[in-house]
Amino acid sequence: MSNLTELREMSDEQLELTAKEAAENLFRLRVQAQTEKLDSPSELRRNRRMIARVKTLQTERVIAAAAATK
Repeated sequence: MSNLTELREMSDEQLELTAKEAAENLFRLRVQAQTEKLDSPSELRRNRRMIARVKTLQTERVIAAAAATK
């Protein structure tokens, strides 16, 4: 979906929205996996990694903001 450079260019609000959409999509995929109607199992991994990337960027921004205020 989005690579890391595209994610870095997003605002905080856009990152939050991206994480929320990925989490909702991951939930839907998990339900499909339980009912054995999942077409592409790799989508689960892709969504988990997207959420991790977004959370990592959010943490980096918090740390950078804290360092800037010191």
